[in-house]
Amino acid sequence: MLSMPTAHAVAVLAIPHFLATLIRWLRLRSDVHRPTFRQFGIASAIGGLGGALLQSRLGSSVLTLVLAALLVLAGMTELLRHPVPLPPTPAWRLVGGFLSGVFGGLVGNQGGIRAAALLGFQLRPRQIVATATASALLVDAARLPIYALSAGSAIADNAVILVVASLGVVLGTLIGVPVLRRIPEPIYRRLIGGLLVLLGVGLFAAA
Repeated sequence: MLSMPTAHAVAVLAIPHFLATLIRWLRLRSDVHRPTFRQFGIASAIGGLGGALLQSRLGSSVLTLVLAALLVLAGMTELLRHPVPLPPTPAWRLVGGFLSGVFGGLVGNQGGIRAAALLGFQLRPRQIVATATASALLVDAARLPIYALSAGSAIADNAVILVVASLGVVLGTLIGVPVLRRIPEPIYRRLIGGLLVLLGVGLFAAA
């Protein structure tokens, strides 16, 4: 797996990611904040696919550093209990969703920047996770056929890794969703803030 070309590794791991996302959506679909999903979520998915297609041309360490800084900033505002609220209007949801999707697609980390943006709309924890999951499911559904055509042989050659990873993410998702129900909102937001900071620091190191 470690010696696999990056494009092939992404294709192989996209399948376990899709399975985990699908299960999470099935268990949380009633918590999807529909106005946010219809605007932010769909715009984020479109922007993410566009950013991914442009990644080979526009991707750079500078963009990674910018995204890392944004993640650290978003995480720190949650840790310090000074979140920056975004107006829950259709225009803000569309712009925020599209820009977060483009950035995430260019850098290859859509989940982190999507979560950071959704925190600004002051949704409940389960609504944040469910709405982000629904958005990610759109991206996965669009990209999996492309990966199957472009890297089908690599996926078949790594069937064992694929099965093990799929079992792991399914088990983790089944355990994680019930735990989410028990986390108080203030603790959840700080937890996400801390994870965003760690992700941002990791991107800084990678860049």
